Amino acid sequence: MTPLPSSPAEELALLERELIWLDTRRVQLLRRRSWLKAALRAQSAGGWQPPQGAPGGWAHAPAAHTAPAVPTGSATGGPGAQHVLLILGGLLLAVAAIAFTLFSWGELGIAGRSVVLAGVTAGALGAPVLLLRRGLGATAESVGAVALLLTVLDAYALHAAVLPEADGAGYAAFASGVLAAGWAAYGVGVGRLRLPLPAAVVAGQFPLVLGAWAAGGSVLVIGWALLVTAAGSVVVAARVPGLAVRATAWSGAGVTWAGGLLIGLGESVSASGPLDAAAPGVLLLGAAAVALAAAWRAPQEMAVTGGVVAGLAAVAGVGGVLRTEVPWSWAVVVYLVCGAALAPVARIAVVPRPVRGGVLGAAAGVTGVAVLAVLPSAAATLLGPAAVLTGLWAGAPDGTRELAAGAGAWPDALSVPVVLLVAAVLLAAVYASLVHEGREPAGWTGAAGAGAVGLVSAAVPVLLVSADVAYAAALVVDVLLVAGLLAAAVAVRRVPAAAGGTALWCAVAVAAHAGLLALAAEPATYAVFGLLLVLFAVSAARSREVVARSLTLVLSVVCALVVASAAGASLELGAPRTAVLVLVVPAAVVVLGLWVRTPAVVVPLEAGAGFAALVALGLAVTDGAYLSLVLALCGVLSAATAVRPERRPGAGYLAAGLFATATWVRLVSAGVTHPEAYTLPVSVIACAVGLLRRRTDPEASSWTAYGPGLGVTLGPSLLALWSDPHWQRPLLLGAAALAVTVTGAVRRLQAPLLLGGGTLALVALHELAPHVAQVFDALPRWSVPALAGLLLLALGATYEQRLRDARRLREHLGRMR
Repeated sequence: MTPLPSSPAEELALLERELIWLDTRRVQLLRRRSWLKAALRAQSAGGWQPPQGAPGGWAHAPAAHTAPAVPTGSATGGPGAQHVLLILGGLLLAVAAIAFTLFSWGELGIAGRSVVLAGVTAGALGAPVLLLRRGLGATAESVGAVALLLTVLDAYALHAAVLPEADGAGYAAFASGVLAAGWAAYGVGVGRLRLPLPAAVVAGQFPLVLGAWAAGGSVLVIGWALLVTAAGSVVVAARVPGLAVRATAWSGAGVTWAGGLLIGLGESVSASGPLDAAAPGVLLLGAAAVALAAAWRAPQEMAVTGGVVAGLAAVAGVGGVLRTEVPWSWAVVVYLVCGAALAPVARIAVVPRPVRGGVLGAAAGVTGVAVLAVLPSAAATLLGPAAVLTGLWAGAPDGTRELAAGAGAWPDALSVPVVLLVAAVLLAAVYASLVHEGREPAGWTGAAGAGAVGLVSAAVPVLLVSADVAYAAALVVDVLLVAGLLAAAVAVRRVPAAAGGTALWCAVAVAAHAGLLALAAEPATYAVFGLLLVLFAVSAARSREVVARSLTLVLSVVCALVVASAAGASLELGAPRTAVLVLVVPAAVVVLGLWVRTPAVVVPLEAGAGFAALVALGLAVTDGAYLSLVLALCGVLSAATAVRPERRPGAGYLAAGLFATATWVRLVSAGVTHPEAYTLPVSVIACAVGLLRRRTDPEASSWTAYGPGLGVTLGPSLLALWSDPHWQRPLLLGAAALAVTVTGAVRRLQAPLLLGGGTLALVALHELAPHVAQVFDALPRWSVPALAGLLLLALGATYEQRLRDARRLREHLGRMR
C-alpha cells in the first residue's frame, strides 16, 4: 500500500510517476490491438496463420507488454472509416440508379437499357462478395440491401418501359415469384448475408395471392391461395435454419393464415344451405390442418396457440355446415357439440402435449362462449316466476310457462337448457378424468366440479319452464333438486370444497325458484315451504361447516316465517293479527336456544328470530293496539333470552326498551292525553325496585336500576309535550327533569344525568322554539350564515380545548355508574 505523501512536493512526484506508467500502459495496449487486427485480416483472407515472430497458437500470442511493433505504413485506424465511406457510396449509387431510371431511361434504346440494367444490378449484387472477402460484413449487408432494392426497381422499370401492356396484378405475381427465387438463390450462394433470405420469404407471400386475383378467382380461391402460402411459410420456418428466416416465415404464415381463416369464416356465416357452407367449411378445415402442422414442431408457447386456433377453425368449419340444417336458436348447440368432439384429442398420445393442451383449450373456449351466449336467457327464465308476487294465490296454473308469462322470460326453444346440460356433462367428464389421473380435488379440478354442479342447477329449472312442465311436477322436481344439492353440500364427505360451496348456494337459488312457483297456489305454499323447512333443518343438523350450518338455520327460520304468514292469510286474520301469529316462530327459536346453547347454532337462530320479529312489527304497524301487543311480546322473548348469562346485558336492555315502547304505543293508541297518570306509578315502582337492586348490588349499573323506570314516564311525557299548548306540562316536566339531572350529578349516576339532561334540553327547546323562530324572521337572511361562520371559526380556534373538554366529559361519564 503506497504511503500518503507528507508534502505537496512528494504528492506531485507521485502523480508524475503514475502518469508515466499510464502512458506506457497505453502504448502497450495499442500494440496489442494492432496485432489482433492483423490476425483477423489474415484469418478472413484464407486460413489464419500466426504472424512472424509468434511461435503459433493463441496461447503464444504476444502479450500487451511484448506485442511486436506494427510495420511501417500499416493502417491502425480500423475499418470504421471505410464502413462509413462505403455505405455512403452505396447510397449515392442507389440514388443515381433511381434518378437514371426515372429521368434518363427514355433516352436509351433497348440494348442500352438492357446493358445499364444488367451492369448496375450485377455491380450492386457483386459488391457484397468483395466486401465480405475483406472482412467488411456490416458494409456488405448495407450494400446488399441496396442491391435488393435495385432489383425491385428493375422489375418496375421493366414493366413500365418494356411490358406496359401486361396486367398489373399478373406481372406483380410473376415478378414477386422471380424476386423470391432470385433472392433465395443469391442468399444461399453468398452465404454470409443475412438479409436476402428473409427478403425472399417476404416476397414469397405474394405470388399465389396476386396470381389468384389476376386470374379473377373467387373469394374462396384467394382464401386457398393464402392458406397454401401459409403452409409454404410453415415449411420454410420448420426446415430452413437461421433465426431471421424462421421469424420472418412464422410472421408471414400467421398473416396469410389469418387472412384465409377470415375469408372462410365470413363465407361460412353467410351461407344459406349445406352446399353453400361446404366449400367454406373445407377451407376452414384446411386452415385447421395448417395450424396443426405449424403447432406440431413449434416451440411450446406457439404450439399451444396453434392447437387453440386449429381447434377453433375445425369447430367453425364443421359447425358452419351443420348449423344450416337447424334453426338459429339451435346453432349454439351445434357449435357446442362440435367443440365437445375435440375432447378425445387429449387421449391421442402421438399428438404433442402442448398441441393437445391447445386443442382442449379450444374446446373449453367454445363451451364458455356457448354458455355465455345463453346465460341472459337462462337468467330471465329463472327470474320469470317473480311475477307471481303481484298476484299471490291466484290459482295453480296448468304449466310453469304460464307463471313466467308476465315477465316474458322463457326461450323460444329448448336450446338454452340443452346448452347448459351439455356443458355440465363436459365439465363433469373433465372432473372425472382429472380425478382418475390422481389429481387433487382442488384448483382446476375443483373448479370443473363446481361448474358442473352450477350448470345442472341452472339447467333443470330452465328446462321446467322451457318445456312447460306441469305445475305439480315442476314443484316436485325443484324440491328434489334442492334435496340433492343440500346432500352434496353438507352430507357427502368426498365432494370438493368448491363443489360443496357451489351446491349450497345453488340449493338456495333453486329453493327460491321453487318458493316463487309455490306462491301461486295456497296448498303448494304449505307443501313446498314445509318441505324446504325440513330439508334446511336436517341439513343444518348434519352439517359440520360453519357457513353451511348458519345459512341453513337462517333459511329454516325464513321458511317457518313464510308458513306462519300463510297461516294468517288462510285464517283471514289480517296483517295486525297475523303479526301475533308470526311471533310463534321467534318464540320457538328462543326455546330452542335455551335448550341447545351452542354458539354456532344459537347465533344464526337468533338472527333469523330477529328478522321474524321485524316482520311481525311491520305487519302490526298499522294498528296501535296490536303494535303495542307485539312490542310487549317481543320484550317477553328478549327477557327470556336474557336468562342465559352470555345474553343477559344486551337482551335485558332490549327487553326494557321494548316494554317501555309498548307502553308508549299503547297510551298513544288509546288516545290518552295525560299519560303521566299511567306511567308515573310504574316509574315510582320501577325506581324503587332499582334502588333496592343498587343496595344489594352496588356494582349494578344505573341504567339497569333506574333507566327503565325513568324512561317509562319521561318518554311519553315528551311525546305529549309537543302537542300540548298549555304551560303546565312544560313547567312540571322541566322541573322533574331538572331534579333528576341534579340527582344524577350529585349521586354520580349516569342514567339519571343523561336522561334528565336530555329531557330538560328538549323541554327548553320546545319553549324557546317560537321565540327563536320570531328572532330568525326579524333578522336579515345574511345573518344566519354569518352566525354559523362565526360559530365555526370559534370552534376551530378552540378546537384543541374543546377536544380536551370532550375527553374529560367522557371520562367523567365513564366513571359514573
